[in-house]
Amino acid sequence: MIPETAEVVIIGGGIIGTSVAYHLTETRDIDVCLLERKSLTCGTTWHAAGLVGEVRASANLTRLARYTTELYEKLETTGNPIGYRRVGAVTLAATQGRAIELKRQAAMARNNSVDCRWLTTNDLADRWPHLYLGDIEGGIYMPRDGQTNPVDTTQALARLAKASGARVLENVEVLDIHTEHGRITRVATDQGEIRCNQVLLAAGLWSRDLALRAGARVPLYPSEHFYVVSEPIDIPDGSPIVRDPDHGIYLKPDAGRLLVGCFEKVAKPLDPKSLPVDFAFDELPFDLDHFTPYLEHAVKRIPALNDTGIRTWFNGPESFTPDGRYILGETPEIGGLFVAAGFNSIGIQSAGGVGRVMAQWIVQGHAPMDLWEVDVKRFLPFHNDPGFLVPRTAESLGLLYDMHWPYRQYASARGQRRSPIHDLLAANGACFGELAGWERANWYDLPGSEPRYQYSFERQNWFEASAGEHRAVRETAALFDQTSFAKYEVVGPDACRFLNRLSTANIDMPDGRVIYCQWLNERAGIEADITITRIAKDRYWVISAAPCQTRDLAWMARHRPGFDVEILDFTESVAVFSIMGPQARERLQRLTQADLSQSHFPFATSSIIEVAGAEVRATRLTYVGALGWELYVANRHARDVYRALVVAPIQHAGYHALDSLRIEKAYRHWGHDITDEDTPVEAGLSFTADWNKPDGFIGRDALERQKRQGVVKRLALFKLDDPDALLFRDEPIWRDGQPVGYLRSGAYGHTVGAALGFGYVTADEPLTGRSLLASQYAIEVAERRIPAQISLRALFDPSNATVDPKAHC
Repeated sequence: MIPETAEVVIIGGGIIGTSVAYHLTETRDIDVCLLERKSLTCGTTWHAAGLVGEVRASANLTRLARYTTELYEKLETTGNPIGYRRVGAVTLAATQGRAIELKRQAAMARNNSVDCRWLTTNDLADRWPHLYLGDIEGGIYMPRDGQTNPVDTTQALARLAKASGARVLENVEVLDIHTEHGRITRVATDQGEIRCNQVLLAAGLWSRDLALRAGARVPLYPSEHFYVVSEPIDIPDGSPIVRDPDHGIYLKPDAGRLLVGCFEKVAKPLDPKSLPVDFAFDELPFDLDHFTPYLEHAVKRIPALNDTGIRTWFNGPESFTPDGRYILGETPEIGGLFVAAGFNSIGIQSAGGVGRVMAQWIVQGHAPMDLWEVDVKRFLPFHNDPGFLVPRTAESLGLLYDMHWPYRQYASARGQRRSPIHDLLAANGACFGELAGWERANWYDLPGSEPRYQYSFERQNWFEASAGEHRAVRETAALFDQTSFAKYEVVGPDACRFLNRLSTANIDMPDGRVIYCQWLNERAGIEADITITRIAKDRYWVISAAPCQTRDLAWMARHRPGFDVEILDFTESVAVFSIMGPQARERLQRLTQADLSQSHFPFATSSIIEVAGAEVRATRLTYVGALGWELYVANRHARDVYRALVVAPIQHAGYHALDSLRIEKAYRHWGHDITDEDTPVEAGLSFTADWNKPDGFIGRDALERQKRQGVVKRLALFKLDDPDALLFRDEPIWRDGQPVGYLRSGAYGHTVGAALGFGYVTADEPLTGRSLLASQYAIEVAERRIPAQISLRALFDPSNATVDPKAHC
């Protein structure tokens, strides 16, 4: 019998849904009802391989995976047998590039309290002689990795949740999710309706369709996923799980047999409508031709398999996401509708951590840690289109085991969003990367070269080309296409009051002024890093980063009630060209009658000028530490304006150069250097806060409290002593011989002649600038600690002489 009401309804009785139910009841006394259309685990949980690893692609996701292992061990040892065992795991490197990747991963893991060791080929052979290692460079060993029985684990979580008051109901099909005024009101089932305020979608591959019925987007798509299980095989007891990513396979010894699974380079997306409506504990037809190359790799790696039969040939559906990261959080379209789905075949090893953070998110109303990389708000409408999802799924499954090169670009489903001058940039040698669907010029080829990436962990083939673009900005001038900016107009009688409530700065400023600031949450974490331009008394422009478009709009919509404003998204209709460098004024002045002199057009101002017969909004700002203007032009005039800008030859510059320029100037990047769990005080951005403006701003009290008490983490810029080494992100920071944090971002500073990285130094006591600067530092890169210098200021032009001469004077 279903209840009439519940506080939280969970849809889906797999390991994710039951984990969230368990953690909700552990968090507080809460009325939870979990609905499963058939039987618990019947979707994809029942056929999972049961691997439980601690190391993931980033520091925060590794923290979640580590908690999962701790939870499973706790269950196993407290009267809830789930078949969990720590058997260890080894990931092999068959190439030098993979060896570097694994060494970097091991350093990140150790920095997050995971036991992870690099082993040479001899070490591996001594420990596990049953492995063929003739083509292997070495590997990393995780002795705490394990395996569990997915069905028993799910049942244990459900049993414990029920014991704490949750209702777990099987054979109840959800038909629809109803909303009013953009919020959840009730769930309709085949047995009646349940009134509720919050719903969690944890329905695996069915989550996308259920979300669509409610008016929300959850971009995931199923793919066929293959494995086989051998007959009893002669390998040593206690053999670890083996991952061989260069050959796309994983090998799990279990009960005297061997499970062989694969992540193939070109996967087989599955139309969810092709599945029977009563699909439960079912399998898909096995494609032997598709799987055979991977089975052959497995036989080579474990020769004993050659003399062993295959007992089980399995193919089942699993859901995958466009970027290979799972989907968590409250949907931006529907208040109270949460999602935890799209686990890309790592649901078992993620379930514990995800259950805990989703329970906290539902109860507290915000993520308990920085989870932007898996937040549902990272997606845009095109991500949910099958025309995009199908080809991307065919690629993204294989990318789980493919090389994770720095700057790696997707090959499939490209061209979703393009600047109006895309073809003109291509004709000038642009090599495009993709971000938030935008095709963006990352670099421009040199004569005799080809605009195509050649990946490595060393200096990639675009390094010198980008260095030339960088130098042009410092020495002459260069032109950037920054059309991908997210752009919003806030208009109405309460526009000023509304934005002042959100913003750290006082935006009640004269028309034509521009200000840089942040939007904070109540905990003073940075929700957005933006510029605001006052266009008129009741009209403002807000400019943000491309990936933040859905997030920003959701943040404004959340705080809009009570304010008479309209929020317009004009991202797609206006192009942006930036001309930057010491010659920027001279070059732009040739094209306009407007006075661009310092006295008439100072820094942080914006006005309408005419270029090539078109009305252009010119805004004097910079993200590269140079004199320059951002030019906002309607798409219909963009090509004419661009052609005028390049009549006199000018260096084109891409986003790799922009990144190297901004890090020399110590400009922060939201999503890496600053997130919703970092504050302006910690990030060195408290200068943006107007502490005394009327009515304050969201997060001011928490920020003031932190300013009084001091901080135990502080963002700093690091410069490597070795001019040839490179930094990307997640490299551990060592302070006086102790690990104290990791880098959030990295790039090569061509002006200063060394790799630079932003990272937070953490401590047990409040940090001061003096104490930070008095210490010795090193950055760990692929098992090597490289001495580094710390700075709390920009390494290029800290006095802003090149950006704002008046301020310098």
